[in-house]
Amino acid sequence: MVSTSSTDGTSSTDGTSSTDAAGTLLIANRGEIALRIIRTASRLGWTTVAIHTDLDAKAPHVASADRAVRVGSYLDVDEVVAAAVASGAGFVHPGYGFLSERAPFARALAEAGVTLVGPSAEVMDSMGRKDRARDIAVAAGVPVVPSYGDEDDPSTFAYPVLVKAAAGGGGKGMRVVRSADEYDAARAAAAREALSSFGDDTLLVEKYVESGRHVEVQVMGDSAGRVVHLFERDCSTQRRHQKVLEEAPAPTISPEQRAAITSSAVALAAQVGYAGAGTVEFLLDNATGEFYFLEMNTRLQVEHPVTEEVVRVNGEKVDLVELQLRVATGEPLGFEQGEVTLHGHAVEARVYAEDSFGGFLPQAGRAGQVGWAGEHDWTMSWGAGEQPVVRVDHALLSGQEVSSAYDPMLGKVIAWAATREEAIDTLVRALDDTRIFGLTTNTGFLRALVDSAQFRQASIDTAWLDTDPFERGEVAAPSRDLARALAALALTGGGAEEQAAAGAVPPSTLGDPWRADGFRVAAASAPTLVQLDELVAVGDGRAGDHQATWLGGYLPHRGPSGGVGHVVAEVDGQTHRAEVVRRGDTVELVHRGQRFVFVVPDPFRDSGAAAGDGTVLAPMPGTVLEVRVAVGDRVEEGQPLGMMEAMKMELALKAPYAGTVTQVEAAVGAQVPLGAPLFVVEPGEEDR
Repeated sequence: MVSTSSTDGTSSTDGTSSTDAAGTLLIANRGEIALRIIRTASRLGWTTVAIHTDLDAKAPHVASADRAVRVGSYLDVDEVVAAAVASGAGFVHPGYGFLSERAPFARALAEAGVTLVGPSAEVMDSMGRKDRARDIAVAAGVPVVPSYGDEDDPSTFAYPVLVKAAAGGGGKGMRVVRSADEYDAARAAAAREALSSFGDDTLLVEKYVESGRHVEVQVMGDSAGRVVHLFERDCSTQRRHQKVLEEAPAPTISPEQRAAITSSAVALAAQVGYAGAGTVEFLLDNATGEFYFLEMNTRLQVEHPVTEEVVRVNGEKVDLVELQLRVATGEPLGFEQGEVTLHGHAVEARVYAEDSFGGFLPQAGRAGQVGWAGEHDWTMSWGAGEQPVVRVDHALLSGQEVSSAYDPMLGKVIAWAATREEAIDTLVRALDDTRIFGLTTNTGFLRALVDSAQFRQASIDTAWLDTDPFERGEVAAPSRDLARALAALALTGGGAEEQAAAGAVPPSTLGDPWRADGFRVAAASAPTLVQLDELVAVGDGRAGDHQATWLGGYLPHRGPSGGVGHVVAEVDGQTHRAEVVRRGDTVELVHRGQRFVFVVPDPFRDSGAAAGDGTVLAPMPGTVLEVRVAVGDRVEEGQPLGMMEAMKMELALKAPYAGTVTQVEAAVGAQVPLGAPLFVVEPGEEDR
């Protein structure tokens, strides 16, 4: 029996609800999308029901809903349907991911007398598989990517080709093949991944477009058969087929291409009898200007906010969740295609728990202080006339635990302005104003990417992020040296006059990190030496190797837990702002979205022996997938010892050098934390 509870702590286990099912919505999802749906449903007067696992019992979406139901898994069809019935919900919104495109889920809800806010199971069956969707596109007269049959001879293919799973998405079961010699191995790997991810190893083989832009069209259909488009989005900035930045409208297409792509999307949706919100994805070949149908997502998209920010219906902004709910209750859309217009430009950045400058490894743990854009008055004061808008859809609060069990997306920062250039500038500033302590995120990477010349010039194609823009210097990693200088400035607090003007606490009261020249700190001519991970001299208009001028800021002193302060300084001719937290011997700083941690050494403590170089530690929290060696095995440098996975990423654990395996702590299926010792390799005499 499913246990339900209200968010005030009351509960019921009789499977009934006093709430009218026609006005009760269960959200079969978590995180920021669950909160997003709850906001609109509550505004419209619906009673909202959240579901949650034990890990999410105290999550923001649970606290925001009117009622909550515990489930063992968000992916258990029977359990989620039972939760809907027990809570008295007449409707279920699946959000995106999880069960949102699962036809068996739609059928099970229908059999239970519950309405899915989305298309029918039959439409999901038709469009959820890339091979069937391709056939429907051909029938609707929509261009498709040239393809090969599974029985065709690979030696006859015009390479490169793309091998991809017919079921599912998100880049799983997808490989680019550049020669016939690579084909069999790539096909086997794609099939294995597709079977693991989707339970189906059916593959498609298509022409691979070397340089293309990902353009997708938002469509809406109602039960009366009306289908309209809400224009297009460009999602070309991707990494390993997963989107990083999205914008609307698409910046590079011509009016003729826009008309052709949007009309093709409407034709496809009409062909399949689509009702609700859906997205038709296309690949635009930069070399030829031709576009091809890729797939249809039969759900709301992560990037739907950029559409909401730029589309107007009779001059008013649209709420896609509201339109979904209206269609689900049988209402018509209530507008025609000619009443839909574009206004301004919007760009969205996805904030993930990952170390983008450290191999994009997923991160997990407890967040410290969290501040999203828009929380400071000065954030919204940019521009003149029609003001730019910053919107943040997130589900991360201070002190919240981030688990590796779920997708690493923490939130989305969206900027709207009258022009694309203004929207980009607004998003850069919004990411500057995003501070997440205690947990490494990709915010600094997003900030650098949005501000790059390639993104500003709209020259990024779908493969660009996979061709190492870091190596080419096109996306520059934030400077740790600059961050260290800013941290030192924050800790010394500038001169006495600057401190007083800024309301700063005098450094002598802060219990600052150990200073190497403490015996002569009072000497006016002596610089202050601040010991971080390196010694930084602050004084005479310098901070370390940087010309620096203190402009203001504060660093509150709240004992060992620290407080969030900030420093504003002119460094090497540019103004920089950074947020700072001190906790004991740790100084944590967020500069331009990037988190830096400086551990202050204790000069009076003997440094213990470091872990041997041969110890292979877990580089991320996750699950051990494979152990390939045993104690006593001889291994070569770089040889894979095992595999682990977390948050959609697989990583090989490799031997640091040639030697003999002396310890194996890893076990297949084990959940391991970041930094857990998994293997030890010791070099033999011949390896030294």
